[in-house]
Amino acid sequence: MLGNVGDLAALVGGRVVGDSSTAIVRITAVEEATPGALTFATEERFLNAALRSTAAAILVASNLAQAAGNERPLIVVDNVRAALAVLLERLRPPRPRGPFRHASAVVEPSARVGDRVYLGAHAYVGADAHLGDDCIIGVGAYVGAGAVLGEKTWLHAHAHVMDGCVVGKCVVLHAGCVIGSEGFGWAFLDDRLERIPQTGNVVLGDFVEIGANSCVDRAQTGSTSIGEGTKVDNLVQIGHNCRIGRHCVFAALTGLAGSTTIGDNVKVGGQVGFKGHITVGSGVTIAGQTGVWGNVPDGTVLSGMPGREHREHLKTEVMLRRLPKLVARVEALERERARPKE
Repeated sequence: MLGNVGDLAALVGGRVVGDSSTAIVRITAVEEATPGALTFATEERFLNAALRSTAAAILVASNLAQAAGNERPLIVVDNVRAALAVLLERLRPPRPRGPFRHASAVVEPSARVGDRVYLGAHAYVGADAHLGDDCIIGVGAYVGAGAVLGEKTWLHAHAHVMDGCVVGKCVVLHAGCVIGSEGFGWAFLDDRLERIPQTGNVVLGDFVEIGANSCVDRAQTGSTSIGEGTKVDNLVQIGHNCRIGRHCVFAALTGLAGSTTIGDNVKVGGQVGFKGHITVGSGVTIAGQTGVWGNVPDGTVLSGMPGREHREHLKTEVMLRRLPKLVARVEALERERARPKE
């Protein structure tokens, strides 16, 4: 049991409408709501579905509370998603706690390990690496020679921080992601591809989060960098010498070619492709499946392939949909013109 409605309302600073003693045993989406569940509604269509469900109570936005009536207990809050995040935190398994070192973990003698560090089975920490206090190095995770991890950073299973890379504090690297993989640098010499050595590193700011199986390539020279608070989804590729600002977000299957520069507070949808050697300003929003082939000014909303300002893209799409009728009219006019005159 998670608690009763009154307990959960107090936890999120909400107010109760109805019976505050109603017991809550789980939190579910409206499609999965069952007796004993707290479900949630961010807009009217979800509220109507919640009211039709068998959920014990509903977490609801204040602007919807009147429409919800008094059929069942409500927890009324200003921001449903923020309150939901607080409540779901109670269901999340606790972080592994150190000090702990599995018998199969390997730490090279010259590595420096902070206090209360957790080292899972088959974890590896290379020569001259430095782990800050309260770090978690999960099962099979890898910290290369000379790499630096700030305090409370968490490498999930099989995440890799390669040689010489620098990771800030409270960073989360999800399963299978690779920080500091070899940059994709090649040159044609006598019609053969020869590798250009990638001698730089990757620097991640504090509170960065990188999703499962995403890759951030090391720089050819200098650093590939990601600023404080930026969040990267699963299966994202960030090429060598990219520079990404603070508090950006990248959805899955996005790819940044080398030397792309991104400003602060940029939002990028899924399957977006960046040409490389371009600059995207701060406050930009890029819709899913957009192709970004040139520089983008601050504050732009971009969509389409190739990417263009969103309103312009929508106008073009409308014109394209009208094209079959236009072609039919032109063909009709040509047939009329070609008809012999009597």
